[in-house]
Amino acid sequence: MSANLNPPIPASRSISGEGWAAIAGAVSAALLLAKKLVSPRPPRPEPMSRSDFYAEMLAIREHMHADHLALLEKLGENHRELLAALERQASRINALEAGLARVDERTAT
Repeated sequence: MSANLNPPIPASRSISGEGWAAIAGAVSAALLLAKKLVSPRPPRPEPMSRSDFYAEMLAIREHMHADHLALLEKLGENHRELLAALERQASRINALEAGLARVDERTAT
């Protein structure tokens, strides 16, 4: 047992550069969080009024209706062209059948 009642005080440790960097990072993160929480929020955009919404909806509906009518007209035009082409093909087939019948009559006798 030693007679010294006051043990030697260990040397104080100094903070390394990495320790200071960690402290600085923690302080800056706390400051950024405080700034975000304290800063005023931007105002919310004004909602669209019901009349503006209905006007926009009507404009879109009219645009869609016009597109629909244009498509129907184009389909009708294509249908008429196909019917005309089918009629031409039918007349050609009838003419070929008549010619084939004549050839058949000539070869049968």
